[in-house]
Amino acid sequence: MRFAPLRTAPPGLWRRVPPAIFPPLLGALGLVLAWRTASARFGLPPGLPQMLAGMVIAGWVFAITAYAVKLIRRPSVLADEVSILPGRAGLGAALVGIYAAAQLLDPFAPALARTVLVAGMGLHLVFWAVVIPIMCRLPGQGRVTPVWQLNFVGPIVAVQAAAGFGWTAFAQALWWPMAAMAGFIWAASLRQLWLERVPAPLRPMLMIHIAPIAMLGTTAAALGWTQVALGFAWALLPALALAAVRLRWLTEAGFSPPWGAFTFPLAAGAGLWLAASAIQPGWATPARALLVVASLVVPPILFLVWRAWAQGRLAVKTNAAIA
Repeated sequence: MRFAPLRTAPPGLWRRVPPAIFPPLLGALGLVLAWRTASARFGLPPGLPQMLAGMVIAGWVFAITAYAVKLIRRPSVLADEVSILPGRAGLGAALVGIYAAAQLLDPFAPALARTVLVAGMGLHLVFWAVVIPIMCRLPGQGRVTPVWQLNFVGPIVAVQAAAGFGWTAFAQALWWPMAAMAGFIWAASLRQLWLERVPAPLRPMLMIHIAPIAMLGTTAAALGWTQVALGFAWALLPALALAAVRLRWLTEAGFSPPWGAFTFPLAAGAGLWLAASAIQPGWATPARALLVVASLVVPPILFLVWRAWAQGRLAVKTNAAIA
């Protein structure tokens, strides 16, 4: 067995920013969105969600700036990054985070929020132009993985933002291809799970499959498709129950950067059930419970992952490219 030699980044600020910083940050963005919905839904004081939004947006701006510096130093580093699974997962989360940040910005700066959303969709097209040829060219990299949900179904979060901005026709048109892609990935992944054993370090990434259920349902609710939204709300229930039953199996390898995959699905799931509670009040109690669970899970994972980044361990563990 051969191991890649240890690489040392040359002097300079942010030359090896690991994309793995973005999945737990995406979870934090989704959690604040859920708390903002809960505040409006249950008449809670709006001050806490507003304060949290400011904190998370500041962290998002810092992370985006740091990674942008890395790209500016060597733009071709993007191709190196997307050649490995952790890089594709992290950059997929970074792009989805742009759409979530646009929603958080909307109450404070509507014009800026719309600009951020459009810029994010443009960057996603650039990402596809880079990642798809690489995945087709490199042996084994075209295999369907849960990360495909981030890379190719992630724009469903942009659809949710567009629906909230009043761009209804655009949101309705884009919802269907996103749903079809999610269905394809679920089917392919289910077949692989049936035939193959998932290595323990990669099992947390299976949680990513839950996120499209939540986002498709939440977006359907925003579009006024109440029965569709309720259908996804019910579909989320067995998905979360299965994850809870198999939690020990999912976490068998111990804490690692892929645990960031736990964060956004839980936060987005809480958002879906909060939206469902506006249609059927019976969903209010499950929504509150899941929001509490997400609030207990997301911040510690974000702290641990970002602490590893600050200590210089995260880039090594995830084999981040060097600019």
